Formats: sequence, structure tokens, C-alpha cells
Amino acid sequence: MISTVTTKGQVTIPKAIRDLLNIRPNDKVDFMWEGDKVFLVPVKTLKDLRGSVAPCANGDFKKERAIAKSVVGKRVIKEMK
Repeated sequence: MISTVTTKGQVTIPKAIRDLLNIRPNDKVDFMWEGDKVFLVPVKTLKDLRGSVAPCANGDFKKERAIAKSVVGKRVIKEMK
């Protein structure tokens, strides 16, 4: 798919690519490169992953949040490899 670069260096991500990567308005993306190739990677945040970790039984919000950050952080690192 071809897209044109504007004078400000902006490009439109084709709809098929946005749909494939589930990129929505205001999402963050990262540009990564290897050799002569550039990759567009959606950036996941804790907000995007809200509800993906089951709550603890004791109801301690601070403890649950720390556990969730740890679990989600490990998952995101694994997905980025």
C-alpha cells in the first residue's frame, strides 16, 4: 500500500493496516527499524489492557494494582520480542 508524505512529514496509515493492527484515533504507535526496513508497531498502555487481569480475592486495591502492572508489563515485554 502506498501513502504520500506531506510537507510536515505526516502520512496516513491505510485503513486496512489500521484495522489489522487495531489502531484507533489517539492511539500511540512506534516506528522501529532493522537495516533498511521500518516497522510500525502499536504501543500498548495499561489503560488498553484494563480488565485483562483477574482481581485478587482480598480486595486490596493497591496490591491488586501492583500485581496487575507486573503481570501486564511482563506480557507486553513478551509480545514485543
